[in-house]
Amino acid sequence: MQTDQQLDQQLCFALYGAAKAATAAYRDSLHELGLTYTQYVTLLALWERDARTVSDLGADLRLDSGTLSPLLTRLAANGLIERRREGADGRQVSIHLTDAGRDLESRVAAIQRRLHDAVDMSSDELATLRRLAHRFSESVGDTTHPTEGAPR
Repeated sequence: MQTDQQLDQQLCFALYGAAKAATAAYRDSLHELGLTYTQYVTLLALWERDARTVSDLGADLRLDSGTLSPLLTRLAANGLIERRREGADGRQVSIHLTDAGRDLESRVAAIQRRLHDAVDMSSDELATLRRLAHRFSESVGDTTHPTEGAPR
């Protein structure tokens, strides 16, 4: 008998499994480059648009400053990014790729192609999955924060 309470019927569990599978697929290849998955997506954001403020980067990655700050520290220690203080008072910090960080992009592109080829889904199926995952994230984004006056 199937009910809505069965684990394999839960959308959240399917998304959880998909996320774990995706990060696992990248793990070994990224490890060879000295990167974690979170460092990888941070670099993706910077390759897309370099010289970003920390707050802008955190918003795009959906990471809070407590997670992002040590991540950026490790990327800087590995020589992939640098932080620059900007603005009249120097309080705004922007993140910039170094030459080494930029050079890593072509190596990562080869990993992406190899993993794309290994997935048993068409390009159209992958595009649909990505579109639906984005749509799902956007639609539940507003429900993840308690409303004013709601019990916590």
